[in-house]
This record gives sequence, structure tokens and C-alpha cells, in this order.
Amino acid sequence: MTIRLLLADDQAMVRGALAALLDLETDLEVVAQVGRGDEVLGAVRASSPDVCLLDIEMPGLDGLEVASQLAREAPGVRSLIVTTFGRPGYVRRALEAGASGFVVKDAPASELAEAVRRVHGGLRVVDPALATESLYGGASPLTARERETLQLAMEGHRAPDIAARLFLSPGTVRNHLSSAIAKTGTSTAVEAAREAQSRGWL
Repeated sequence: MTIRLLLADDQAMVRGALAALLDLETDLEVVAQVGRGDEVLGAVRASSPDVCLLDIEMPGLDGLEVASQLAREAPGVRSLIVTTFGRPGYVRRALEAGASGFVVKDAPASELAEAVRRVHGGLRVVDPALATESLYGGASPLTARERETLQLAMEGHRAPDIAARLFLSPGTVRNHLSSAIAKTGTSTAVEAAREAQSRGWL
């Protein structure tokens, strides 16, 4: 039986290299490739893949958002995060979003192919080193609101603008930012956002 694959990565060279490597496997076939996260669902409906290999950082929707979308709207399709961003926080978020696995791009081609087979077979696959780090690193201490306010702060928005965007009072926004700063052990909202991102919490 041939396992049908969709590749989603905004870097065309990386996408092409992955496709070439996976197509060498006799039981794997790349049936679609896209460069944006918001193109995945349409491509899934058009090409009927069994497994989607998703990068995390893509325009439109990121890989974690796509995994969540697929879990809701195409539950028969498995998703496998394949990324250069091997951050422990991302592993937990990916699995919570509905992804069936998480591997890094520098894994050998044979390991990636085996991960695809295992995910297709209904198993969960996580890079062993990242799984250990994720287990001992614990869950993100940030609340959903703290993540939203930090994301906007990192994009350059100030508290009044964040408040307007999230329909909160400026005081509430400042409280969320202060809490996030304390939880990340930093001094400013931008530093907190960067630290949270480095840990895979954003």
C-alpha cells in the first residue's frame, strides 16, 4: 500500500529536497506540495493525502494552527510536524493541537520515512531528545491571554493598542504583560516575548 503525502513548507528548496527523498521510498508518494499554511486544507481536499508533513513557521497559518484545523476538518488525515525549530514547548503544543508527530529536519531520511509510516499506522512519533526536554521542561506557564498580549507586544504594539485589539482595558493588558514578564524572568514585554518564543511557548 502506498502512503500519500502532502508537504507544506514555505521554503521551496527544502520542500523539493524532502519530496525527492521521500519519493525514493517505494511505499511513499508525494501527491501535493504547498508553500503556505492556509493552502493546506484546500490541497488536502483536492489530493486526498494520508499524511501531511507541516513546517511550523509558514505564512497564512503556522503548522500548529494547520494541525489543529486538520484535526477538526479532516480527521482522517494525519499530520506530522517537520521543522528546524526543535523547541520543547513546540512539541507539547503540536501534540495538543492534534499533530501525530514531531521531528526535526536534520533527522536522517530513513528516520523521517519511518516516522511517516508510524504516524500513518496510528502511532505518535516524537524526536526522542525533544520528548525528554519537553517532559522535564514542563508545560508553558503562560495563559492564553498572556500569550496573545506578548505576541502583539513583540509585533510592536503598545498597551492601549493591544487593549483595543483584544477588547480589554489597558490596565488588564498591563497586568497580563507584567505576569508574563515575571513568569519568564525578564524585564520588558518584548524580552518576555522573545524568551517565550525561544522556549516554544509562543
